[in-house]
Amino acid sequence: MSALLGRDLLSSADLARAEYERVFATATELKREFGETRRHAAQPLAGRNVALIFEKQSLRTRVTFEAGLNQLGGNALHLGEGIGFGVRESVSDIAHNLERWIDGIVIRTFDHSIATELADEAKIPVFNALTDDEHPFQALADLLAMREHFGSLEGRVLTFVGDGNNVYHSLALAGAVLGMEIRLAHPVGFGPNPTIIARAEKLAAANGGQIVFGRDPRELAPGSDALYTDVWVSMGQEEQSHARLAAFAGYTIDSELLAVAGPQTVAMHCLPAHRGQEIATDVLDGPRSLALEQAENRLHVQKAYLLESLGR
Repeated sequence: MSALLGRDLLSSADLARAEYERVFATATELKREFGETRRHAAQPLAGRNVALIFEKQSLRTRVTFEAGLNQLGGNALHLGEGIGFGVRESVSDIAHNLERWIDGIVIRTFDHSIATELADEAKIPVFNALTDDEHPFQALADLLAMREHFGSLEGRVLTFVGDGNNVYHSLALAGAVLGMEIRLAHPVGFGPNPTIIARAEKLAAANGGQIVFGRDPRELAPGSDALYTDVWVSMGQEEQSHARLAAFAGYTIDSELLAVAGPQTVAMHCLPAHRGQEIATDVLDGPRSLALEQAENRLHVQKAYLLESLGR
């Protein structure tokens, strides 16, 4: 029986190192089989129904969850953006209704407390497909891409350039568990959540990892195995666009910064990208970019976790 059977995934801190390795191993096998046949011979999620509740726009997350469930024989029930948590009805009422009909809930929303309340109330697993605090499945896909490229993760250095946002939070927590060094170069006023970082630093201390901060990307880039960035203006921050673009001037991952980092350094981006802002087009499309591998791996790590939580 899988140790992850029936388990939520709300935060990258929810998994121990051995559990990360279990998900990576399952994802690697699923990816190998899918790469050979574009199919899976077994249908381990046959008869399983999972609700997808998306209050934010999505391409990669929605397609990979829906396609992944279908590929494993399950059914994805997309509930749209009008479910109205706390408006049309309470989170608790939604949870207790859904748990009587289906097997799991994928939630993509703004306030992280909605995901945690949903998980607390529902008797079925809840999977965080992005909140304002975290994006754990993105971190799983990213770190699998690094693992595939470099062969291992322990001791690897990932430098995040830009905003201390939800993606950074999940990478910091996951990297801390896996014994990595996670650096963040960010302008004043755009740092991460202190509570999440305190947790990441505690996990890093216990697992041989390190959390490092700085202002200048050129000072933190040298020795990095990966330079990672994300959009400077996320969903819900559009009114801050002008101020953010001004604050992040000089934080672009371009060929010059990649050269400063080192000849073996890869460039990473969780997409969608604003080319010419947080990342240069020649870097994003270049031979040292892992962006499409990260996107591809979303399908397989999500299938792996759904299989471990719902199907074994």
